[in-house]
Formats: sequence, C-alpha cells, structure tokens
Amino acid sequence: MAIFLTKDSKVIVQGMTGSEGMKHTRRMLASGTDIVGGVNPRKAGTKVDVDGTEVPVFGSVKEAIEATGADVSVIFVPPAFTKAAVIEAIDAEIPLAVVITEGVPVHDTANFWAYAGQKGNKTRIVGPNCPGLISPGQSNAGIIPADITKAGRIGLVSKSGTLTYQMMYELSDIGFSSAVGIGGDPVIGTTHIDALQAFQDDPDTDIIVMIGEIGGDAEERAADYIKKHITKPVVGYVAGFTAPEGKTMGHAGAIVSGSSGTAQAKKEALEAAGVKVGKTPSETARLARELIG
Repeated sequence: MAIFLTKDSKVIVQGMTGSEGMKHTRRMLASGTDIVGGVNPRKAGTKVDVDGTEVPVFGSVKEAIEATGADVSVIFVPPAFTKAAVIEAIDAEIPLAVVITEGVPVHDTANFWAYAGQKGNKTRIVGPNCPGLISPGQSNAGIIPADITKAGRIGLVSKSGTLTYQMMYELSDIGFSSAVGIGGDPVIGTTHIDALQAFQDDPDTDIIVMIGEIGGDAEERAADYIKKHITKPVVGYVAGFTAPEGKTMGHAGAIVSGSSGTAQAKKEALEAAGVKVGKTPSETARLARELIG
C-alpha cells in the first residue's frame, strides 16, 4: 500500500518535451515509474525515445487518458502556462495532478484550486512549487531522488523539498510507505491534513513524520486535526527556529506576523496535540526512529 501513488499508477508528463520535463521523465522512468505518455499539442502524434523507452506524445490530457488509461499527470510547464495546464488536467478528470512548477502566481493557484472544487474535486492537486511524491519501490511522480531511501513503514508529508530529501536519507534504513512534498506556497492543493488522514487510513504506514515551516497557520490547523482524528504516532519538525523576527523568509508562504507563524508557536501547538517535535531534522529523525522501535 501507499498513498495517492502506487505501482499501478499510470503517469503522463505535461511539458515532457521541455528540458526540465525530459530530464525528470528520464529519472522517473529509471526509478520504475510507469510513464505512459507526454502532452504537448505541438508535438502530438510523435514519439520520444527516453533512454531506449518509446514514450508517445499526445495533444491533450484527455487524449492521453483515453489512449493509455493514465491516472496521474506531472506538470512541468513554465509559470505563465501552469494555470491552463492544470485546468486542462481538471477538465479531463485525471485523479491526480502533481504541479512541480515554481513561481506560479498565487492568484492562478487560487483560481485552479477553486476550479477543481467547482468540478467536484475529482482531481487531487499536489503543489505547486513542490517536489512531488514518491512511494519507494513503486512509483515516483516529480523530482524526488529515488535512490536515497527504500520502501518502509513511515509516512512523510513536508512543505519543504530539501527537508523531504534529508528526512528520507536520515531514515533510509527504515524506509517510507510514501513521501509527499506539498509545497510551501501560500495557496496549495493537498495539505498536511489531507496527507495525515491518508496515512492514518493506510494499513502499511505505522508512524507519520510531518515537516512544516514558519509562516501561516497550516501547522496549527494540522495540530488541531491530529488531536481530533489521528491515532498513529506523529513526529514533527518546523523549519525556521533561527529565523529573525519580522523578516520574510524563503518560501512565499513563510511570512511571520507578530508571534503567529513562528516556529516556537507551531512547535507548542503540535506538542499540545501529542506530537513529538524535533529542533533539528536530525533530532526529528531520531524521535521517529525511537517511535518505530
């Protein structure tokens, strides 16, 4: 088992023929992902040789689904075209759209997120500005390195791409059921809470590691949800303990106002919900290791 992405997932890549799309299509294929097609209206009907694998290119997501049965799209298109690409995926009712693109205008994200809701939330959106998700040994949709961990029983949900990789590496001897990078923008599709519930429902996930960061109130809301709905042990880490007050940091969502949104406030909210919170990624990995025994 895994969440959102399994060995049976059939993946298409919107923007596959661009340089980033091609680079990561190559890496996804090498890690065992079943990539069944790319989407580029200007190259529809052609095939691309990716290290010996012939991948067909379709003119639209709908056409790709009809031809291949695809149920996941990974989106590598420039920010200006991302909204149109995601709306196309939603219109085609693909079950999962993974939006890797960084720098998508927040208004565009709010627009396609609301559009998905109007269409009945038939398409789960992960991202934007995220590394995607991986179920080790099964499938990899995005840019997460596949060789830093193995299959195991830890579920990981993270706002930060690099901290996703670090946590996977630090706990690589134990392994992960799935790791989901949800992205750090102010507006995102899949949230901590969505992933927490999915891991709660997954029989092959024993403990959950949740990585947040300063700014906003997503971690506080997750803490409240954990208190009410999650019975599996949760270990947390909040990036930004050493961030200077009053300064906007890194990710677009990492804006601290007053005491709200600070790492300490988030740590306290999570601990009040029974979550063990590490002060560093390594300490967080150690807490997870102790819990899994």
